[in-house]
Amino acid sequence: MFDGEPALSSAVFLSEDGSLLTGQRAWQAAVAQPERFIPAPRRSVEQQVPVAGGEVEALDLVAATLRRVAEEAHRAVGFPIEDVRLVVPAGWGPRRRTWMRHAAHRAGLPQPRLVEAPVAVAGYLLASGVQLPVGSFIVVCDVGGGVEVSVLRRGPAGFEVLATLADPDAGGAAVDRALTAALTGDEAGPGVDEGARWALTASVQTAKHALTDHAAVTVPLPGGPVAVVNGQMLEQAARPILQRTAQLTTEAIAAAEVDPASIAGVYCAGGAVQMPLVEKVLTENVGIAPVVVAEPGLAAARGAAETGAAGPGGDVTVVEPPPVPPVRRAVAIAAPGFASLGLVSQFLLTAEWNGGFLRPWTVLNWGELAMAAVFAVIASLAAGTVIASAIATRSRAGDPISPGGQVGTGILASASLGVAVAGMYAVVGSLYIGADVSPFLRWALLPVVPIVAVAAVMALVAARQWRTPRGGWSELLAFPTGSVVTGAVGMALIQYSLVADRWPDIVLWIDIAGRVGGLLLGVGVVMAVVSPLLLRVILAAPLGVITAAIVSRPASGILGVIYGIAVALWWIRQLWTRIVRPDRQPVRPT
Repeated sequence: MFDGEPALSSAVFLSEDGSLLTGQRAWQAAVAQPERFIPAPRRSVEQQVPVAGGEVEALDLVAATLRRVAEEAHRAVGFPIEDVRLVVPAGWGPRRRTWMRHAAHRAGLPQPRLVEAPVAVAGYLLASGVQLPVGSFIVVCDVGGGVEVSVLRRGPAGFEVLATLADPDAGGAAVDRALTAALTGDEAGPGVDEGARWALTASVQTAKHALTDHAAVTVPLPGGPVAVVNGQMLEQAARPILQRTAQLTTEAIAAAEVDPASIAGVYCAGGAVQMPLVEKVLTENVGIAPVVVAEPGLAAARGAAETGAAGPGGDVTVVEPPPVPPVRRAVAIAAPGFASLGLVSQFLLTAEWNGGFLRPWTVLNWGELAMAAVFAVIASLAAGTVIASAIATRSRAGDPISPGGQVGTGILASASLGVAVAGMYAVVGSLYIGADVSPFLRWALLPVVPIVAVAAVMALVAARQWRTPRGGWSELLAFPTGSVVTGAVGMALIQYSLVADRWPDIVLWIDIAGRVGGLLLGVGVVMAVVSPLLLRVILAAPLGVITAAIVSRPASGILGVIYGIAVALWWIRQLWTRIVRPDRQPVRPT
């Protein structure tokens, strides 16, 4: 609670001593010194805001409000805030979002996760028990100080904003100005100084909220008698403004190219939707009866915090992501790890030596080294969340790291570990064979470059907390075990067929082993690139036949590169379907 209210006004007052007052304290101080009052600093597009003949940075004004929120939260729970979620308009671009992150940092908060307001409201609806099937469309009308209308589609991994339209001058603040004009005959009030105008605005806001439960209320007018405000006056002042909200709703549905008949519901949130006229105007102009969500002023906050609606006893249901089974996590780490060690060992121990004693030279399966390096990176990335947990444990004694920062750092650390292991394979191989290290480094490091690049992007997403993939980061980082085993066995059989002693009675079996290895390698490629089972079956046969047909010593490197490309494509697909476009069906490890 802030000054007895569940919401904190964003208004800020700059005192003469340079301190900043927030909320109701700012409104009260505005009466005496209105030139030091900033009612909506977040709407300031300039970096410097003129105040009392000087200038103050807008970031400081917003940070003052965020700092007070953090102080109240700390006082309520008794320990420092570790996870921060900030609700922002869906229409905000990267510049405004970065600006808000800087404000949170200036307020002393950890790196925040930004949650789009309509997505937060939709998450709150799900947690409250509203049935929204996958593939359904909804409209979220956020009517606060301004208006933002968004059309969303629920996908398998979450909600996607299809279209959003906003008007900062069509919400509750505009209704306040219109009602003030109706009471005084002029929007600013004739003969009313700036301080009295802010006092009148505060009284009008209180009267507007009181009319939700009362037929009429009184409003003291500066330098005049007390005015009586009833529902009819409020409706006359608000109807033109709310018609703009209805217009935005119609235009947003059209912009999303969605049939209005397929809309599952229109849901209204925000402090201003408590006016009964909101439902009436939207029904008349849009043709769909809207639903005002429970606790409309808190719905977005609860949705961003991933909590359900408060029950009769005040209990809150927390929606946790499904945990990754420990056995599956261990297999996702162990399978590529053992495959990497097995392949690099076979690569070194089965090298064919040629030439004399003075000038020996070797024939190597470079494709096997490439696959060993790729598997090393895969195993390291699968252990990324484990590394993140170790980082979190280490940080408890020092500066706290946000959960997103832990995951991002863990992913970068695991990718670096995988690259280091691949580099170690190259150096050890060069020393063991006694040859120049350049080709070893080329075949060990180049195949893992695309994977590491995608991992870096994922680390940035996790650290910035732009989006958390469905099922958590552990599931996202787990490469399909079936592809690992199939590809590793295939390459091992190919290498066996290339270096085995070709005795006349087993030559046929050696050749068959090589062809089977090529077939398995082709199947492993398909399992990495394609997810649907039917499509895997269709593609595995022709690709397996092709890879089996080209098995030979010159083509061994090509086969390893083909598998490395398939792995890189899998990671790119993970980035696209689970983070960039999470509305698509997520790919589950097999």
